[in-house]
Amino acid sequence: MTEGGLPDDETAAERKMRFLFALRSRGVTDARVLTAMEKVDRGLFVRGLFAERAYEDMPLPIACGQTISQPSVVGLMTQALNVQPRDTVLEVGTGSGYQAAILAHLARRVYTVDRHRRLVREAGDLFRDQGLVNIVPMVADGSHGLPDQAPFDRILVTAAAEDPPGPLLAQLKIGGIMVVPVGQSDTVQHLIKVTRSAAGYDYEELRPVRFVPLVEGIGTE
Repeated sequence: MTEGGLPDDETAAERKMRFLFALRSRGVTDARVLTAMEKVDRGLFVRGLFAERAYEDMPLPIACGQTISQPSVVGLMTQALNVQPRDTVLEVGTGSGYQAAILAHLARRVYTVDRHRRLVREAGDLFRDQGLVNIVPMVADGSHGLPDQAPFDRILVTAAAEDPPGPLLAQLKIGGIMVVPVGQSDTVQHLIKVTRSAAGYDYEELRPVRFVPLVEGIGTE
């Protein structure tokens, strides 16, 4: 161990290998997604008592009563989104910033919004520290999206809605994809992939998940 409790290079390399192996074993197989997740150190986005568990495949509490999703779910959602290098992506629910950082390695530009000012401020600091200049973090009511920046090639929602939000569907380009957890906050939710075509919207159910609820308005923190 190095000063400050950081692992030495060998331990860090072994930990990264275990991390990537766990992702693959849970269905994250897209090479671009795995490369992006290898580049983003989840440990930078987990603070306090749970920092030691940052490399485990589990959700962890963060500030403002929110969570950082487990890495395999982040990977599967990112994989389903099928982000292309020229895409503009909207992420609803910045949280720790971990998901947006991964998207930044895959897309041309990422707009990420959260109702909690503290989360947006802290995530913005992390993005700057990592040189992720193609992320635009904003305090906003994510349930309404960002109409001034729409339409988007991809939309990723990291909080559960009872139904895919209409304003977000409307901000999706023809041919665009949205991935969103759908369901009541106190029951099993399902991850839904929505693809917009000229004829309407196609829905595909991916897997059961559990996310914090999508809440309207701006938070007090």
